[in-house]
Amino acid sequence: MNAPPTFESFILFEGEKKITIEKDTKVPNAVIFHVQKEDHTLGNMLRAQLLKDPKVLFAGYKVPHPLENKFLLRVQTTSDYSPQEALTSAVTDLISEVSLLEERFKHYVEPARWLLEKNKKGLTDTVGRRVTYDMKILGIGR
Repeated sequence: MNAPPTFESFILFEGEKKITIEKDTKVPNAVIFHVQKEDHTLGNMLRAQLLKDPKVLFAGYKVPHPLENKFLLRVQTTSDYSPQEALTSAVTDLISEVSLLEERFKHYVEPARWLLEKNKKGLTDTVGRRVTYDMKILGIGR
């Protein structure tokens, strides 16, 4: 098989950098970021976040080959804003968004987990009858 060993897809080797920067000589105020050991997931998230910034004129990425775990991210910005600043800002904003998503997820999952656990054990009402909760009515689960 032609695929590289699985561990090579996420481990940086000695002397290997996560991100290298290449100045784009064809376009003003543009840079190509070579990101190692990542794929479409991060590439597309960064591209989308960069395009939300009004000072970013262009943001696009490509994966050179499906068997290589890297992508190239091309960013062009206005003259008063560097592509490196744009990428730093995009990464910071993504971290904030993911943290908020995690917080909201935990907020909604914990009560559902509690109810599911109680349903397994079987709750009883004041008269001693077994009580079950309909998860659909509560807006939880299937």
